Amino acid sequence: MKAVNVKRALAVSMVAAKAAGVLMRKNWRSAKVINKASQYDIKLDLDVRCQKLIEKQLAAAFPEIPLLGEEGDSGDVTLEYRWVIDPIDGTVNYAYGIPHAGVCIALQRRVKSGYATLLGVIYDPFADEIWTATHDGPARLNGRVIHASKRRKLADCLVTTGFAKSKKSVDEMLPFFSKLAYSVRKVRMMGSAALALTYVASGRLDAYIESRVNLWDIAAGGLILERAGGEFWKQPLPDGENAFRLIANNGHVRKELQRMGLFRK
Repeated sequence: MKAVNVKRALAVSMVAAKAAGVLMRKNWRSAKVINKASQYDIKLDLDVRCQKLIEKQLAAAFPEIPLLGEEGDSGDVTLEYRWVIDPIDGTVNYAYGIPHAGVCIALQRRVKSGYATLLGVIYDPFADEIWTATHDGPARLNGRVIHASKRRKLADCLVTTGFAKSKKSVDEMLPFFSKLAYSVRKVRMMGSAALALTYVASGRLDAYIESRVNLWDIAAGGLILERAGGEFWKQPLPDGENAFRLIANNGHVRKELQRMGLFRK
C-alpha cells in the first residue's frame, strides 16, 4: 500500500468526527435504543449508527484502509494502515443525559513493535471542541496549540480515574482510589477516557488513571497527549487483545503515583 497523506487523512477525520457529533446532538433528547446493557456498561443503537457514518466517510476517501472499531471491524485490521474508532466514548454519560462524551478517530501504521498512531482526532459535540494531532506536529484544540500542565506535586493536581466495566477492575482500583483522595487536590470521575486524555493534554487535569481500557478509547487521545508534552504510559493486559492499564499524565507525576502502589511492574 502506498503511503497515506496524513494531512489529508486528518482533514477527512475531522469532517467524519463532526458528522458523528451532529448525529449525537440530533438524538440528544430522543429516547435511546439500548442494544445491550450490563452492570457497568450500556451499548446503544446510536453507537452503531455513528460508527457506520464515520466508516462511510473514511471509506469514501480511503477505501483501502480497514477499520478497527468498538462496534466491530471492517476489513483486515492487520494491514499496514488501519483506522481505530470509538464512535461514542462516554456512552453511559450520553444515555443518562450527561453532556460529556466524544468521538474518537485515530489512524495507525504498522511498525516493528506493533502499530504507531499517525493522527488523532477527538470531538466533543456538546462543547464544540475538537482536539487534533499528527505524529510530527503539535496538539491543538480548535486550532490552537495546547500543552500539558507543569505541576509536579500530587497535592496540587487534579486526577481523574474510572472503574472500567468489571467487578475485578472495581476491586483493583478502590483501594488506590482511597489513597489518591487523600493525596491530590481533587479526584474526578468523568466517564470518558478520550476526554480525560484531552483534558490532561490541555492542562485542565494532570493525570488520568485506568486499570483496564481498550485501544479505541485511547489511540487518538494518547497521541494528542504526547504531542502536547505529556506522557502516555500504558501496559498491555494479558487477558484481552487491545486492552491496557494506563497512567496518562503531564510527564511529571507518574513515578509519584506508582510509589503509592499504582500499577507497579
